[in-house]
Amino acid sequence: MASTPDELTINYSEGGIDIVKELDKRVLSKGAWTTVLFRYQDWDNGKQAYGKDKYSIRRYQKRSGEYQQKSKFNISSPDQAKQLIEALEGWLKEVDQ
Repeated sequence: MASTPDELTINYSEGGIDIVKELDKRVLSKGAWTTVLFRYQDWDNGKQAYGKDKYSIRRYQKRSGEYQQKSKFNISSPDQAKQLIEALEGWLKEVDQ
């Protein structure tokens, strides 16, 4: 288990294959509750290759010195990611006015 936000990862291996491969991450908030945005790819066994980039926002709670995942939201396509960005940008413009 991870004891710092920098140690948190979405990587997952099974049978010597990286099933989930983390490409990048951004720590959005730190503290007893930490939020991390991951960019990753899933292994497609049928194609024997990694799929398209995906994104996941995960919340971790630190207990007894270790982070435990408490929730996650997966953004499964570039279109969904773009819609999320557009919505946030629109709301932020309203706040700035």
